[in-house]
Amino acid sequence: MTHRRTFLFGAFLAASTAFGSAAAQQNFTKIVVAFAPGGGTDVYARMLAEEMTKRGTRVIVENKPGASGIIASDYVAKSKPDGQTLLVSFLGVLATNTVMYEKLPYDPEKDFAPVSQIAYQPTIIVARSELPYKNIKELVAYAKANPGKVNRGSPGAAILSNLAPVHFEKMAGINTTHIPFNGDGQAIQALLSGSIDIYGTSITSSLPHVKSGKLRVLGVMDNRRLPQVPEAQTFKEQGYDVEAPLRYFLSVPSGTPKDVITKLNRVVNEVIADPAFVTRASTVGMEPRGSTPEDMAKTIRSEVELWVPVLKSLNLPKMDK
Repeated sequence: MTHRRTFLFGAFLAASTAFGSAAAQQNFTKIVVAFAPGGGTDVYARMLAEEMTKRGTRVIVENKPGASGIIASDYVAKSKPDGQTLLVSFLGVLATNTVMYEKLPYDPEKDFAPVSQIAYQPTIIVARSELPYKNIKELVAYAKANPGKVNRGSPGAAILSNLAPVHFEKMAGINTTHIPFNGDGQAIQALLSGSIDIYGTSITSSLPHVKSGKLRVLGVMDNRRLPQVPEAQTFKEQGYDVEAPLRYFLSVPSGTPKDVITKLNRVVNEVIADPAFVTRASTVGMEPRGSTPEDMAKTIRSEVELWVPVLKSLNLPKMDK
């Protein structure tokens, strides 16, 4: 009889623990990042999650890298529309993947609802400091004199920090060998080790190495210089009319109740408006920018109208997932 009681108690305890664990999981809001840990997007998402948690919305970050954001996007698109699974979305998953891939497992227009824009930063091109070009003009001259010798990395083939450099290369009349990665972490290590020569990215993941002197910013794809690296010229200053803003958003599965989206939007924008958070984000090269869901949708539409025709004009081959 004692053994039976022990068994029943153990079974009850196990069931209670399983139920408690499931309930605990349900109390967390999950932000899904389409890149490996350690990159710029991941760093910022974790900063945002930390501050949202302090304000009463318990948030964790889950990384689902690969396929230019398709894996993460498909996961979120198929998640329960209860506001507890959010995607750090960007132009690639919301628009340019439709140009770059034959078929997507999700519909960028139908499967997501906007929550808020969360940040902005320009695309940059960085290189190892010992290479014989110190800026974009010198890179162009070197690439023309040494065809096929420049390897360029990116955090994903269909991501703007690859596509904008491809657009620039066509404009400048040069070619590099493109090597895609699953985010900034691996790519920066490849750059530092000499496996690639230049990298299209943002300042967040490269800033520590720029400050240490190992990497150099060749050019900034914006209408102004970066405050973190004021000596680095914009592409326009070097004679190339290229701007490529990297805008980051939060999206939820379509069908998420409006009141849930409103609550998430309020918490996110409280964080983004906090001067202490803005200062902290600036130290890693991010410019926090909030919005209403409606304004986020307008921003995405304007970016789609700008970039999709540009990408189609490049006649890039379609990829499989």
